[in-house]
Amino acid sequence: MKKLLFTIFGCAALFALSTTEVKAQNYKTGVGLGLDFGDGATLVGPSLRHHFSRKGAVQAEVLFGGNSTIIQGFLQYNTPIKGATGLDFYAGGGPSIQLYDGGSSFYLVPMAGLDYKFNGAPLAIALDWRPRLYIGSNDSDFNAGRFGLGFRYTF
Repeated sequence: MKKLLFTIFGCAALFALSTTEVKAQNYKTGVGLGLDFGDGATLVGPSLRHHFSRKGAVQAEVLFGGNSTIIQGFLQYNTPIKGATGLDFYAGGGPSIQLYDGGSSFYLVPMAGLDYKFNGAPLAIALDWRPRLYIGSNDSDFNAGRFGLGFRYTF
């Protein structure tokens, strides 16, 4: 488990160091409401997305639902979609920790989605596919039917 975590953090560090190209992105930071839905409980809570370069962003969420709290963070690679002003494609992933009565669970969550910044308004909306890979001490499980939706005020 420790080796897996070191590998994940090492890949994240290399990704962050390789995204040094700085151009004007659609927005620098967005704060708002995040939803995680699909197979299982619907989760809702605050969401933050921050672009540290044109192609790199981090996203953090604290979500509530299904008698649990989910804390998750994602590192994302972004690229604009040519001919669609304000629309970016992103892909990435990160860890997710579920806290509930009597325990906790750890997940790896890859993601791919679209982020749209409304022209002339400080609003952005994002939709992504985020399957979850459960990693336990004696077990593992994969749930492909999870999605994310974000509504953010941008600045």
